[in-house]
Amino acid sequence: MSIYGDYIKSVIRTVRDWPEPGVNFRDITPVLQNSAAFRKLIDSFVHRYQEMDLDAIAAIDARGFIIGAPVAYELGCSFVPVRKKGKLPFKTISETYTLEYGEATVELHSDAFREGDRILIMDDLIATGGTMLAAAKLIGRSGGNVVETAAIIDLPEIGGSEKIRAEGHSVFAVCSFTENE
Repeated sequence: MSIYGDYIKSVIRTVRDWPEPGVNFRDITPVLQNSAAFRKLIDSFVHRYQEMDLDAIAAIDARGFIIGAPVAYELGCSFVPVRKKGKLPFKTISETYTLEYGEATVELHSDAFREGDRILIMDDLIATGGTMLAAAKLIGRSGGNVVETAAIIDLPEIGGSEKIRAEGHSVFAVCSFTENE
């Protein structure tokens, strides 16, 4: 957890029973609307990664873009979008992964990385870990090395961060929520 983790967590809104009964949706919109909270959020990532000599931030469609772009700018590295299938205009590579009820596919431009590039994967939330792991596989196939996976929120009870670690990737989250919080 970051030095601002408790503060960021206090600004995140929980919307109960959305999008369906029994689900607690963790809404980052209040963080984005609060300039001090948004600055602290971005600073949390920048301070963690400023000495890691990263080549690129690979941010996951779509909320990962919100944090990935300013972090890439601050660190002076490139920004690479990991998009949902069919959203990238150039030659792509893709990875399909299992969701709770079906499958999804993410894509990356085939020329996104050079062999040995040091990549940080970013998204807003880690739940099942499927999207992060699919992005990590894409990056590996393209020659990049995943330095770490990072998110604003980890939902450890769902098990995604543990799955990501079991695949050999480090995980960082600014804050975490249990189901009952």
